[in-house]
Amino acid sequence: METKTQIRGLLKNALNELDIKIDEILLEHPIDVKHGDFSTNVAMIIAKKEGKSPKELAENIVKNIKKDKNIEKVEIAGGFINFYLSKDFFANSLEGIIKSGKDWGRNLENKGKKVMVEYTDPNPFKVFHIGHLMSNTIGESISRLIEYSGAEVKRANYQGDVGPHVAKAIWGLKHGQGDAKNSEGLGKAYAAGASEYEKNEKEIDEINNTVYKGGNKDIDSLYKKGREVSLKHFEEIYDILGTSFDYYFFESETWQKGLELVKENTPKVFESSEGAIVFKGEKFDKKLHTRVFINSEGLPTYETKDLGLAYKKAEEYNFDLSITITAREQATYFAVMLKALEQFNKKLADKMRHISHGFMKLPSGKMSSRTGDVISAESLIQEVKNAVLKITKDRNINDKKNVAEKIAIGALKYSILKQSSSKDIIYDLEKSISFEGDSGPYLQYAHTRAKAILEKANKDKIEIKDNKKNISLLEKLLYRFPEIVARAGDEYEPHNVTTYLTELAGAFNSFYATEKIIGGENEAYNLVLTKAFKITMKNGLYLLGIKTPERM
Repeated sequence: METKTQIRGLLKNALNELDIKIDEILLEHPIDVKHGDFSTNVAMIIAKKEGKSPKELAENIVKNIKKDKNIEKVEIAGGFINFYLSKDFFANSLEGIIKSGKDWGRNLENKGKKVMVEYTDPNPFKVFHIGHLMSNTIGESISRLIEYSGAEVKRANYQGDVGPHVAKAIWGLKHGQGDAKNSEGLGKAYAAGASEYEKNEKEIDEINNTVYKGGNKDIDSLYKKGREVSLKHFEEIYDILGTSFDYYFFESETWQKGLELVKENTPKVFESSEGAIVFKGEKFDKKLHTRVFINSEGLPTYETKDLGLAYKKAEEYNFDLSITITAREQATYFAVMLKALEQFNKKLADKMRHISHGFMKLPSGKMSSRTGDVISAESLIQEVKNAVLKITKDRNINDKKNVAEKIAIGALKYSILKQSSSKDIIYDLEKSISFEGDSGPYLQYAHTRAKAILEKANKDKIEIKDNKKNISLLEKLLYRFPEIVARAGDEYEPHNVTTYLTELAGAFNSFYATEKIIGGENEAYNLVLTKAFKITMKNGLYLLGIKTPERM
C-alpha cells in the first residue's frame, strides 16, 4: 500500500513538472508480471487534453520521474507506464512479512470504529441447514476482514424463538410426531406441523398465541425443552465451524419493543389496512412495496421484530455500523424494513447495512436429506468428512478424524468463498476435497508443505544473505497481500482473498518444484521466502475462517 502511494507521488511530481494537474491516478498490477509490478494509463487519460499522443506524453512523464531505490526501472508500452520494483524492495518486503507475523496484512482503515456483524441466524425448533452454513461462513470471514482493518467487531446471532414455526413444532410434539430429545426429533416435529398446518390451522394458531403470552404449563414445558435442545445443538455446530458470538438476540426479546414502535408511529408512518397495520414502502420509494408489520390478530411480523432488534442492538452496543448478512431472498424485505425505520429514526437506520448472499445448491442425486427438501449443515459436513477420511486413509496422519474435519470445513468454506457472495453455488464434493487445484485442501496443503520445510531446516532465525537470485512470481505476489485484504474488507467480499491465495499457492508450488530450498545455493533466501509464504497463507486462511492442519 505504501509503495502504491509512493509511486502515485512520483507520478504527481512528474506531472507537476509538466504543469499538468490530475485528481486521481489509477495504478494496477498488470495481469502478466512481465509488464511490471505496477502500471498506469494516466498518459492515455490526459493525452487528448494536452494535445499529445499517449506515447509522447508517457515519455515526457517518465523523463520527469525521479529515481527511487525501490524502483528498478520504468518502461513505456504504448501509452502505459510500467514500474518494475527492485530486488532490494522484494528482499526487504520478505523481512517485513516475517517481522509482522500474525499482524501481516492488517490495516488501520477502520481504526476506532465499532462494528456489529449479525449472521447465521438459525431458528430454534428447525434444522440448521446449508443456507445457515453459507451465512455463517460469509459472516465470519467478513467479521475477520473488518477486524483486520482496525475496527472493534462484535458478532451477533439473531434467532427466531417465537412465531408460527415454533407453534408448528410444538403441535408436532403434542401429537407424538418427533420428540424434543435432539435436533433431529425437533426437525421431524416441525415437518409434521408444517405439513398438517392447513388441516389444523386453528389449533396451531392458538399455540402460537399461547407461546407469546405464556401461562400454559404443557406448552411452556415443550417450548422450554425444545428451545434448549436447539440452542445446544447450534453451539456444537458453531464450535465445528470455528465461530463464537458476542451477542445472542432472540425474537422473544424484540417483538414487544417492535410492537411499541409501530403503534407509536401509526398513522404517521404505518397505517391500518383490513385489520392489520402495514407500511406502504412504495410511498417513499417506487422500488419498494407494502408489508404487514402487525397482523390481523394483533401479533408482530418479522418486520416489527426487526425494528425492535435494531433498537436492542443499539442499546447493547454503541456501534458505528451494524451489518446483517442473510440470503438474497430477504433483500427486498430489509429494504422496506429499513425504510420504515428511517421515517422515525434516521440516525439509527443510517448505521444499518444489509448484505445478501446467494444460495448453495447440491447436484441432483448427490445427497439426500432425511427431512425432505432441507439439507442439514450437519449431514453435509459429515458427508464431506467421510469423503476426506476415504482419500486420506493411507496417509501418515495422527488424529485423522480431527484433521479430516478441518479439511472438510476448509473444503466447504472455500467453495462458498471462492466467488462473489451474491452468486449461487453448486457444491461439488469431489472437486472441493481435491488436494490439487481450486480447493480449500489445496491451500491447506501448500501451508502444511511450507511448515514441514521450515521444521526440517530447524532454523527459527533466518536472515537473508547476499544472493543473486532472480525475483519470481512468488515474491511479486506476497507483498500484495495487505492490498488484497484492504480491498476485500472495503467491498465485504472475501472472494478477493480466496482468489489471491489460490494464485499464491500455485506460485509457491512452482517455486517448490524448481528450487532446491534446503541445501541449495540460495538456501537462506529460499527459507526466508518459504517462511514469508507460510505466514501469508496462514493469515489469509484465517481470514477465510479455514484452519491449518499440522499434517495432511
